[in-house]
Amino acid sequence: MKHLVFSVGLVVLAFGVAILAQAQTKSVERELIKLENEWADAWVKSDIAFFDRIEADDYTWMAPEGFVMTKADDLALLKSGRSVITSWVLADMKVRVYGDAAVVTGRCTTKETYKGEDVSGQFQWTDTWVKRAGRWQCVAGHTSRIAQKQDIS
Repeated sequence: MKHLVFSVGLVVLAFGVAILAQAQTKSVERELIKLENEWADAWVKSDIAFFDRIEADDYTWMAPEGFVMTKADDLALLKSGRSVITSWVLADMKVRVYGDAAVVTGRCTTKETYKGEDVSGQFQWTDTWVKRAGRWQCVAGHTSRIAQKQDIS
């Protein structure tokens, strides 16, 4: 009888741990989606303080054109006013959590001018997040322009 009670207890404990882990993952997913949306808003508002907080000091971003930007480059761009973003809409976000690391993917549609030239478009992106000192920071990102359908007939 003791073995049966012990076995049942272990099963209940295992299910409890699994349910707790799933709840924590859902919480992280919600938090990162919220941060991604706030980041999109920060682009529109040129919120330098938000960028300084959300991007890790070793942050790198691969641009659709193939060049690499750092956190310092992002902050300098925001301060310069060369890029004016009037809309940044996110869609189809998916979060995969790996303990204190996570990968977020999605699409965005932007309305932007860079040095007066329209660079608006639709993009797919990937952001890699790490939890450091109790808060999530983005350490890397990659963005690709979504190709427009072409009539090849």
